[in-house]
Formats: sequence, C-alpha cells, structure tokens
Amino acid sequence: MQLQLYPFALKFKHTFTISRKSKDVQPLLVAQLGQDGHYGLGETADNAYYHMTVPMLMEAIQAHRPLIENYTLDTPEAFWQTMYPRLQHNPFALCALDMAAHDLYAKMQGKKLYECWGLNISRNPMTDFTIGIDSLENMVAKLKEVPWPIYKIKLGTPHDIGIIKTLRQHTDAVFRVDANCAWTVEETLRNADALARLGVEFIEQPMPADQWEGMREVYEKSALPLVADESCIAESDVARCAGFFHGINIKLTKCGGITPARRMIFEARQLGMKVMTGSMNESTVGTSAVAHLLPYLDYTDMDGPLLLAEDIATGIRMENGKIIYADRPGTGALLIHPLH
Repeated sequence: MQLQLYPFALKFKHTFTISRKSKDVQPLLVAQLGQDGHYGLGETADNAYYHMTVPMLMEAIQAHRPLIENYTLDTPEAFWQTMYPRLQHNPFALCALDMAAHDLYAKMQGKKLYECWGLNISRNPMTDFTIGIDSLENMVAKLKEVPWPIYKIKLGTPHDIGIIKTLRQHTDAVFRVDANCAWTVEETLRNADALARLGVEFIEQPMPADQWEGMREVYEKSALPLVADESCIAESDVARCAGFFHGINIKLTKCGGITPARRMIFEARQLGMKVMTGSMNESTVGTSAVAHLLPYLDYTDMDGPLLLAEDIATGIRMENGKIIYADRPGTGALLIHPLH
C-alpha cells in the first residue's frame, strides 16, 4: 500500500469549552492508504487529556512506513492485527490507519462500508449537536443558531442546573448532558434528580474515571441513565463498565479504530448496555467513517464538522440530526484540499 499523511489545524466557529479546558483550534491528522488505484482515508485528532499531539502521531506512523508500504491489504481486520502489536500504545495512530484501511477495502469491493457488513440504515439514530460551556447568553445564542432535535450540553460549572433550566425555556428538544468527570457522587445524584425533571435523556461521564466505587453508588441510585466516556477507552473497559454505567460511548480514536469498536459494540450488547459513538471534533473524514456504525447504535454524537469554521472534506451530511451518506463507495469521505 502507499501511505500519505496530511496534518491539519482547523478553527472552531466558537471557542469550544468543556469542564477541563477551552480551545479555538483542533489539530488533526489524516492518513491515506492506496492500493490498486484506490485510496482510503482515516483520521485522528490530537488530545491533551490523552497526551496525544499530531507530531507524535505522525512519528508513530512513520516509524512503521516500510511495513505499511510492503503490506497488501486483504481485510481491514487482518491489517489491524498486524499493526496492533506495534501501535498498541498509540491507539490514536492505529485508528487513522484502521479507518483508512476500511475505507480502502470497501472501495475495492465497490460498496459503501455499511454494505460490506450487510447493515440496514433505515433506523439509524440521529446525531446530537453539542453546546459547549459558555456564558448563559452565548449558550442560548448557540442553541438558537443551530435549531436541532437533540442537544448535548457540556456541564461542569457551579451553575449546571441553572444552565439547563435556562436552555429549556428556549427549546423542547431532547437534552443530553456531559459533565466530563466534573461531579462528585453527591452532585451527580442531586443533579440527576433535577435534570430528569428538565427532560434530560442521560448523563455522560459525571465523575472522574478512576472513581469506580462512587460510580457504583451513583449507578444504583441515579434518576437518569449513565453513559461511560473517559471510563471506557479500550475493549478491556467494556466488561468493567457493566454494573457501573448503563451504556458506553465509543470513540474510534481512543479504542484504536473501527475494528475494535465493532467488537466493543457486540460485547456491550451482550452485557445489556446501550451503545453510543462520540466525536473528538474530527472533520468529515472521521465522522463519515463513524456514520457506517450507526445501524449498530442507540445514540451518536458526531457533530464535529458542524462545530468547525471550515472543513477539509466532503462526505456525510447532517440535516436536522439525520445523517445522509455520500453517494460513493467506502466511507464516502473525500479531501477537498490536502493542505500540508
């Protein structure tokens, strides 16, 4: 296969703030794999919480360029198994390669990726739209700027319930809240009671990822379902989350790509948990890949491209929460201008 790497730094429309940090730019890395005249695209994002930067990601992939360029793709799963021992400590880099391999494989079959899996897209869940932490006035303005059927509200402030009460005055849309590890046991239980009365569907990662005993208490007493994010990074975390969370949020970059994500979905289903996919503020390259997992899912948060001031690719489109696939094989992603 041929390998090309494209680093990007994309600006957000608005400063993006969660409980831990704020940012105005999202650095990204796109990997392209080519074989037999076809090309597949994969994407990964830098992330301070997981100590990943684009230079680190490029270095990790470049270290295995000879192996990759001497590899002949048969199935994406076999390629992932080849690369995993070499990149198991860098799932973000592994994700970009695995995603590109899936796109390439489906194109070589002349099919959309979900067609390769024999999936029916008629009952796909809709994506939410994320409202980051900001002043109340700005959060209301963001909500009005993008009318949407489902909103994911970032929380983790001293005024969380007030935020939801104010936003609820402006829309009847479904609310989901994400505290990004900011709450204690007591705060989570108290907030869950209040949020349930305000039409919130579930709470994502209310407490720090290492507070398992606290999560067990919250799981047993919470008025709302709880979805793991920072507590569910890799395949080995799925079983651990059972009995502590009602569902898991799978992010391809964190777990190492589509190949392990599908296994995580199947395991979560066997354990009776709901399944969601999340966004790391990817461009349309990454979200186009995530879209092909939708028939497996209960919820999805894949609004990354909508938060960016500019995109680097075409592919899926989002209309009032509904995902519309590109009319081309693979994931449907196509770079607009591969800026170096």
